Amino acid sequence: MIRALAYASCYIYSPCGSCAISERSRLLRTLIKSGDAPLYLKYATRVRQQAHEFSLLAGFFDAADLLVPVPGCEPRDPGVVSVTGFLAAALVREGLGRTAWAGLQRVRAVTKSATAAPGERPTVGKHYDSFAVEGAADFPCPSQIILVDDVITKGRTLLAAASRLREAFPRAEIRAFALLRTMGLMPEVNQLLDPCIGEIRWRAGDAHRNP
Repeated sequence: MIRALAYASCYIYSPCGSCAISERSRLLRTLIKSGDAPLYLKYATRVRQQAHEFSLLAGFFDAADLLVPVPGCEPRDPGVVSVTGFLAAALVREGLGRTAWAGLQRVRAVTKSATAAPGERPTVGKHYDSFAVEGAADFPCPSQIILVDDVITKGRTLLAAASRLREAFPRAEIRAFALLRTMGLMPEVNQLLDPCIGEIRWRAGDAHRNP
C-alpha cells in the first residue's frame, strides 16, 4: 500500500448533527450523490474559485493533471458515466486538469460503506482487490494524477485506488480530491464550505485521514 496520500476537499458533511447547517450538509451529500451532471458544473466552479483564490486549495490543482474518477462500489457497464466521472469532467472544464480518464475500474463489487455496519465496511485490502487499471499501456505515462471522488470518510477507497494506480504508473505523483468530507467525530458543523489539504496514511493496517 501507498504509505501516505495527499488529498484535498472543499465541503464538509455531518452524518448525525441536528442543527440546521448539519441538516443542510446531509442534503448536500444527497445532491452530490444524485448524478445530476449540471450540478457538478456548479460545484466545480466553486472549487476553481477556491483553487485560484487565497484559500487552502490554492496550488493544489495543475492544468497538466490527469484526473481519474474513482468508480462506485459495483462494476459499471461501459459507456455509463459515474458520479465521479461527471465531477472529473466538470473539473477539467474549469481548467483544473488536462483530461479525465476512466481507466480505474471496479472489477468486483464491494459493500457500500454508507449502508454497511461499522464493522462490515470494506477494508483497504478489499477495495484494492476490487480495482483494476485498464488501458494503461495505451495511455501516455502521466507525471501527475489526481483521483477524484465525491465523498471521503476514512480514505480507504482512495488509498486503495492510489495503490492500484501506482502499479500502473510508478513514476507519477498521485494525489486525491474529494468534493465532500465526512466529519463523523464532530457533533455539528457550522459551515458547509471548508477547504482543506490533508493526508491519508496507511497505519496499523487501516487508512487514517487528517483532517
